[in-house]
Amino acid sequence: MDATTRQQLMGVSCATLCTALFKRGLRRQFLQNVHPLHPGLPNMVGEAYTLRYIPAREDLNPITVFNDRSHPQRKAVEECPPGAVLVIDSRQDARAASAGSILVTRLMKRGVAGIVTDGGFRDSPEIAALPFPAYHQRPSAPTNLTLHQALDINVPIGCADVAVWPGDVVVGDAEGVVVIPAALAGEIAAEAVEMTAFEDFVSEKVNEGRSILGLYPPTDEASRTEFAAWRRRHGR
Repeated sequence: MDATTRQQLMGVSCATLCTALFKRGLRRQFLQNVHPLHPGLPNMVGEAYTLRYIPAREDLNPITVFNDRSHPQRKAVEECPPGAVLVIDSRQDARAASAGSILVTRLMKRGVAGIVTDGGFRDSPEIAALPFPAYHQRPSAPTNLTLHQALDINVPIGCADVAVWPGDVVVGDAEGVVVIPAALAGEIAAEAVEMTAFEDFVSEKVNEGRSILGLYPPTDEASRTEFAAWRRRHGR
């Protein structure tokens, strides 16, 4: 992802990105039931680095597995590249935590762009206080070992029923998270910027009392002409 695409994605909404993806036939790129712990932060934008959990088996998943420096969860936290988003497949099960505040803080300090799970986080109040984008299903106090076994790093996963491939572009805002196929990221970002300009124009006119008919979509030539003038006036 180049710097221009990243900057464009910082200024558009997941809702707008979903519409741009829908125009290309991609209907299921938004992670359902995954929410931000800190909705007031700027957009989260980064390439996906993935971690996959499977159901834990008691004889293979005692608490002593964390003594192993090659444990996949620990390796993911230490190897997720700066600027990337750690996306975790927790099987949509929040009964045990995907991670806690210490691991999330470590990701933040390493320059990672954010973390997403379709499960839960423990220490969620502490994570919510960090200036770091974190998205989950709901709080979850037990350690992941009670339910999940970390298995793979940076492989294709499913997160909240969305296929996530390493390198896909992940965008989060105050509403949720959307996944953009890497090959489409540039064109989706550029189109979303254009859509956002138009939607800002429409919102201004609707707030002035204008009907949406002929305006949204702009089926009236007068609406298209007025939008062009609005763009020139606002430098957009």
